[in-house]
Amino acid sequence: MMTVFGGKDSKKFIIETTGTGVAIFDYDNDGWPDIFLVNGTTLEGFPAGKGPTNHLYRNNHDGTFSDVTNQAGLADASGWGQGACVGDYDNDGWEDLYVTYYGKNRLYHNERGVFREVGEASGTAGSGKAWGTGCAFVDYDRDGLLDLVVANYVDFDLSTAPAPGERASCVWKGVPVMCGPRGLPGAKNILYHNLGGGKFADATTKAHIDKTSGHYSLGVATFDFDNDGWPDIYIACDSTASILFRNNHDGTFTDVAVSAGAAYNEDGREQAGMGVSVGDFNGDGDLDIFKTNFSDDTSTLYRNNGNGTFDDVTFAAGLGLHTQYLGWGTTFFDFDDDGWPDLLVVNGHVYPEVDKQHLGSTYPEPRILYHNNGNGTFSDISVEAGPGITAMHAGRGLAVGDLWNDGRLSAVISNMNDHPSLLVNQVRSANHWIGIRTIGTKSNRDGIGARITVKAGARTLVDEVRSGASYASNNDMRVHFGLGASVKIDWVQIRWPSGLTERFDDLGVDKIHTIKEGSGKSAEAEARPSGGTRSQ
Repeated sequence: MMTVFGGKDSKKFIIETTGTGVAIFDYDNDGWPDIFLVNGTTLEGFPAGKGPTNHLYRNNHDGTFSDVTNQAGLADASGWGQGACVGDYDNDGWEDLYVTYYGKNRLYHNERGVFREVGEASGTAGSGKAWGTGCAFVDYDRDGLLDLVVANYVDFDLSTAPAPGERASCVWKGVPVMCGPRGLPGAKNILYHNLGGGKFADATTKAHIDKTSGHYSLGVATFDFDNDGWPDIYIACDSTASILFRNNHDGTFTDVAVSAGAAYNEDGREQAGMGVSVGDFNGDGDLDIFKTNFSDDTSTLYRNNGNGTFDDVTFAAGLGLHTQYLGWGTTFFDFDDDGWPDLLVVNGHVYPEVDKQHLGSTYPEPRILYHNNGNGTFSDISVEAGPGITAMHAGRGLAVGDLWNDGRLSAVISNMNDHPSLLVNQVRSANHWIGIRTIGTKSNRDGIGARITVKAGARTLVDEVRSGASYASNNDMRVHFGLGASVKIDWVQIRWPSGLTERFDDLGVDKIHTIKEGSGKSAEAEARPSGGTRSQ
């Protein structure tokens, strides 16, 4: 497929710049992850029935994929597609799909490998006037039903949008460019509460999500940042403070990003946040935040201090590089299975004019691969990682997954007005790994929000099952842990969203295990991880 998103050589309006996301998930329950790619449109539009559509590719188990968009019932939609997230909202054992748009969003109910669009019927289509971006399924009230958080970017009206150069905010380095987001009204984020029976209610006001408004919201990630057993929500925001909604355990949230140290960078300055990923980069058992930002800035690494606060350790971790790049999709992932999460960053500018005006950046940009050194720092190994990383594209969405169930995480990238990229992991390593797929019984069936702890020798590894992340994308929800040289797992512990904590012994390495809630041994609260570092 070819992604279509606005003009190729110029971008008159901000709607043409944000691009689209990717979702990796097993839509047909054959045990092999498939790939869904969101598509867009142009200002001029297309004749009825001729517009670009989203695409679904089925994994053929042999290193190839087949386009099954039509057979799966997903060829119905065209328009300004943005992001995607995945979750089994009705607990029927089939992954459902939500796609955000500038306009009405779409919820696709998975009916044994064929999708039926139920956005309006379910109450999740939205007003049709919003600009949806990132999204994530999350059981915020722990009732066993997946709810849905949707980030909205700008309250945008194409008919009244200013032209390039028309305002001060429509000039970049002396060159007239598309306007925004500064100078445009921010949008309201939405939280949908799952009522059961295929219906959702807008809980935005009831949950106090509306108390934080006027932000330009893009990437969404859910995680339990304070380890209290309740899922929280982080939203990367463009040109405004980012948002950290702490779950109050009563159906409401409080934005604590400023007091927690995750709203601004270490200089106290708001950044132009795009994508976000969550992972335990230093092995201390607390989940950290990595956020990509606009050019002439750095990405941001927030280290979780384990007391409800974060420190910006970007420069101390060796990540204060590449200020010329504009970052979008990103993810923590252990590409070499050494037990330390690495970082992949997708870049691409929003102004095609940078190529003509020589403004210190380029429109297509390379990706960046940072290797985790295991001591609180990272090294840029992009050049050594090969052409899949150094290739120049105007990238946007990024998702990773174990596409061939061999323990090697590969990546799929959505590129602006270009073919998508599939980065196949070709690392040959003697390191070991384990993959875990959770099935909830009392909890939501996907186990989204489950906190998994793996004890292997001197290391204790922690991560969670989550839906959307990166930029407008959804990773393979099976949780992957690199084990390094460990050939034996001492135990795996899962704290389920229902509150049940149980332990599983005798799980073999180099395998993907499916673990059902209630099938393990009851366990006390998880032990504090060891073998990590607080350095830097």
